[in-house]
Amino acid sequence: MGVIGMCAGGFSEKVFLEKTLGLLGVHDNTMIASRRIGWMSEKSIDQLCEELLAKRESVFAGGGAKAVEKQHKKGKQTARERILAFLDEGSFVEIDEYVSHRCPNFGMEKKDFPGDGVITGYGTVNGRVVYIYSQDFTVLGGSLGEVHAQKICKVMDLSVKNGAPLIGINDSGGARIQEGVNSLSGYGNIFYRNVKASGVVPQITIIASPMNLSTVPSWRKTTSTKAS
Repeated sequence: MGVIGMCAGGFSEKVFLEKTLGLLGVHDNTMIASRRIGWMSEKSIDQLCEELLAKRESVFAGGGAKAVEKQHKKGKQTARERILAFLDEGSFVEIDEYVSHRCPNFGMEKKDFPGDGVITGYGTVNGRVVYIYSQDFTVLGGSLGEVHAQKICKVMDLSVKNGAPLIGINDSGGARIQEGVNSLSGYGNIFYRNVKASGVVPQITIIASPMNLSTVPSWRKTTSTKAS
């Protein structure tokens, strides 16, 4: 569950982060003991909070100001704007917002794309819970890679597990060529879940990009509509 959702209990973001770090044995005016938590360097709570909040800002920025402006000039909303417009105000809880790709090929290892080009989570529509994903065209053209697909599959699984509708907003150029067969495998995993969920939960797909062959099998298995 993302920081937004877990702060819903009334804590400020900083207080929430401090409590979370406290569970790891980190307290005010102390340094993280590297022997206890080897994956962190020695930093104060304030430094860790600042870094996490800065990373969150980069996630919210999507592909950056220029890419967002280009999307708006086409008369299209960003992935996050679409989700917030679709769901009840204040209900969206994001999942896996900080994950990124793990592709080591074609210079991808030198680049970091927080969220990996898709926003996933859950919220409510007229007070009823739905699971939702929205591909972000401002990040690598919304192309689908291994981690991108895993994020979508997670909300699909949660949708079926909880008996709640699944909303998909497709805005993608198709498979991420840099990731090769891993990208194609991702589509296979999504299509498999489309079939398994058929007749179990409602699946609604919004096509918000130029049609491409890679996404056709998925949206044809669901109730779909064309949108900008």
